[in-house]
Amino acid sequence: MSHLRFYNYPGVGEQNNETYAYSQAVRIGDRIEISGQGGWKSEGPVNAISTDLDEEVDQAFANVDLCLRHAGGQGWSQVFRVNSYHVPLGDEAFGAMVRNFRKWMPDHQPLWTTVGVPKLGLDNMHVEIEVVAHDPEGAKKASEEEGSKKA
Repeated sequence: MSHLRFYNYPGVGEQNNETYAYSQAVRIGDRIEISGQGGWKSEGPVNAISTDLDEEVDQAFANVDLCLRHAGGQGWSQVFRVNSYHVPLGDEAFGAMVRNFRKWMPDHQPLWTTVGVPKLGLDNMHVEIEVVAHDPEGAKKASEEEGSKKA
């Protein structure tokens, strides 16, 4: 898989890569796909998650944005697909998600699949969000950077 470029943002992203042997994002041409982002603070221990669901969802959205930007994208404005996983899935979770959709993507509405699950990666997690973004400009820049490294 040497043709793919993987990314891990500083703090929890790098910690998770080291501890669990997975990456936060991958660039595939003009697409950026990210691993599920929880409501952890990007700096500090991965299990530092708010007990308030609204705060947890808000932080998960911020982590998605951080992850996309670290991979060379422009954040939520390029997202076209969202999958979210919830423990439990109910009106409060839906409300927090929709509020953040309107905040982070005021000019478009992505595809969205939401699933209620019995458990997520950490015992204190209630939401995990994964997205796919389209980033043609970033793909050109990444390709140019790769070309200059080989020259």
